[in-house]
Amino acid sequence: MFDIFIDTHFSAGHHLRNYPGNCEQPHGHNWKVRVTVRATALDELGMGIDFRTLKTAVNKVIDTLDHRNLNDHESFRTTNPSSENLAVFIFDALGQELTTDRYQPYSVEVRETDSAGVIYRGR
Repeated sequence: MFDIFIDTHFSAGHHLRNYPGNCEQPHGHNWKVRVTVRATALDELGMGIDFRTLKTAVNKVIDTLDHRNLNDHESFRTTNPSSENLAVFIFDALGQELTTDRYQPYSVEVRETDSAGVIYRGR
């Protein structure tokens, strides 16, 4: 098994509906994201997945979040844009494009700060 990952980031604002504290107020983060794909075999070039393929797929998803109010995003109009829900959204959005007979998404890590985040490994 090979776990291949890339790190990226995006900036966005949000607020957590019905949160009993200051996070209910609009605020922003410079979110850090790590996407890991698990490969069970290597291709003829000796790669589990080309980093370029992984980056392209991840950037398509991240571009829908970057410099936005996440509460206005179609996926978060009724669901809180928490780190957990963002990780699920990113993981699910990558599922079809990054699933082959050799590899598939393994985990998505979302960090609000350098010291606080979540790792989601799928359902």
